[in-house]
Amino acid sequence: MEKERGSFSGKIGFVLAAAGSAVGLGNLWRFPYLAAKYGGGIFLLVYLILAVTFGFALMTAEIAIGRKTGLSAIGAFGKLKKKFTFLGYLESLVPVIILPYYCVIGGWLLKYTWAFLSGGAEVSAADGFFGSFIAQPTEPALWFFLFLALTALVVLFGVEKGIEKVSSILMPILVILSVVVAVYTMLMPGAYRGVLYYITPDLGRFSATTVLAAMGQLFYSMSLSMGIMITYGSYMKKDVNLESSVKQIEIFDTGIAFLAGLMIIPAVFVFSGGDEAALGQGPGLMFVTLPKVFGSMAGGNIIGSVFFILVFFAALTSSISLMETVVSIIIDKLKWSRKVTCVTVFIGSILLGMPSSLGFGIWSGIKLLGMDILSFFDFISNSVLMPIVAFLICIFAGYMIKPQALIDEAELSGKFKRKKLFTVMIKYIAPVCIILILVSSVLSALGIITI
Repeated sequence: MEKERGSFSGKIGFVLAAAGSAVGLGNLWRFPYLAAKYGGGIFLLVYLILAVTFGFALMTAEIAIGRKTGLSAIGAFGKLKKKFTFLGYLESLVPVIILPYYCVIGGWLLKYTWAFLSGGAEVSAADGFFGSFIAQPTEPALWFFLFLALTALVVLFGVEKGIEKVSSILMPILVILSVVVAVYTMLMPGAYRGVLYYITPDLGRFSATTVLAAMGQLFYSMSLSMGIMITYGSYMKKDVNLESSVKQIEIFDTGIAFLAGLMIIPAVFVFSGGDEAALGQGPGLMFVTLPKVFGSMAGGNIIGSVFFILVFFAALTSSISLMETVVSIIIDKLKWSRKVTCVTVFIGSILLGMPSSLGFGIWSGIKLLGMDILSFFDFISNSVLMPIVAFLICIFAGYMIKPQALIDEAELSGKFKRKKLFTVMIKYIAPVCIILILVSSVLSALGIITI
């Protein structure tokens, strides 16, 4: 069974692939602007505490479920508790929705990477460049198609020869590039104010919304409730230490997010005169503000090229994990070959992704709950489906199969030192936190509250 499905060669391969999945736009784009918006150092502190408690419990549960069953989401839940098969289908919807629009954004990154590499830093920093680019019907679609094709090519080669090999190359490069850009940014004149804001916790800025924002970010950053960690867990060998692997994935993931903050927050501080509002622009931070920052730097074309290559690598490893999850689910369910499944998912993703690509141009008049098409898909997947899935996983692990079933799986490969923390989090604390995230996200999207 394991040979037919493929598996990672060992612990290093698994950790690098899972970390590659976790490290993506959530770390390099979303984390820095949320940190800026919610108090800098205090947000960072709250996030770190939640990552080693809330995030640890959910990631451990998903990987253990995958390894215990040797199946992707649909088969895994059904095998452990037949009446919970529906949860597998529900979780499988998440990557199906996210993959197409994520690759649209990946296409934007390819465009900017090419612009900087070809010496177009000044052009990409011009007012209106981003808006005019995404409003076109053809060029964004072509970059989206190319990014999706690169993703499919890696997935086509399988687990060890494709995903593991690419992750083992890209992840170390990503870490090195992150350190280089972060050091460069911190050495810029006046950057120290941004560094202090980012790393110094100010208790006066602490609020309930800080905690809710940090908890929501964990889903984005750590690939939780998408079926990814269950799928990757199903490729994990029984002798690989599960708890230690989760810890190392968290270190990779949180480390890159931390470095992203050091890359972006001080740089924007420098060129905005310390204006925190300049950091709260959402997608505009990466595609509008940062090109201006790089365009104002000496050697900004080089640093901008390095930065966008870095973000492209991170986005690619995440899109690979999303596609692999969808491919694995179909292979498990329909018993198709990997080649046929990859082609099918590729074509399906083009059809599902085109509305998101066209939603900023010729289809910009189409609004769903007041949102453009891409934002609507992002809201449904990240703010609604993922918290619901996470809550149901807590109920499933905490009360249906019981935490001990997953603790036993973790202890096949060594002592589970944090099993008491895991039990308390999965049964009592995480479900309450997740309900708060879901309610606050929906109310915020509907404009009833501001978060």
